[in-house]
Amino acid sequence: MTDLVPPPATSGKSLMERVEDALLPLINLVFLLLMFFIVAGQLADTPLPDLPAAARADQRQAPEADLAVTADLQWQVDGDTVTREDLPARLPAPDDKRPLRIAAAGDVTMADLESLLRTLEDHGYNEVILLTEPSGS
Repeated sequence: MTDLVPPPATSGKSLMERVEDALLPLINLVFLLLMFFIVAGQLADTPLPDLPAAARADQRQAPEADLAVTADLQWQVDGDTVTREDLPARLPAPDDKRPLRIAAAGDVTMADLESLLRTLEDHGYNEVILLTEPSGS
């Protein structure tokens, strides 16, 4: 019976020599990529643009929120301080499609927000979006 697969063609090289020959193009490619990124990295000396979060405090805008909680734990709607009793009348009606947006100062803790969140839940606000700022600002 004859073999259907021809024997491997060898050029008289050992297995190790053939492996080394096969790896040489890969080594050349890695070397060329390394040189490309070294040169490209040196060409990009321009500084990065300022990120939006890096704006100075005087350039910051107040977030668009339905309710704001200040650092001294006052609740404000449209810049006016409101009490627990006045809060439901001053806020927009609960809507499942548009959650209530609450902006909290960076110093306000979650423990401070618990009574507010319970009050809102009692009045039908099941979903809220809590907007905060870093405490170091």
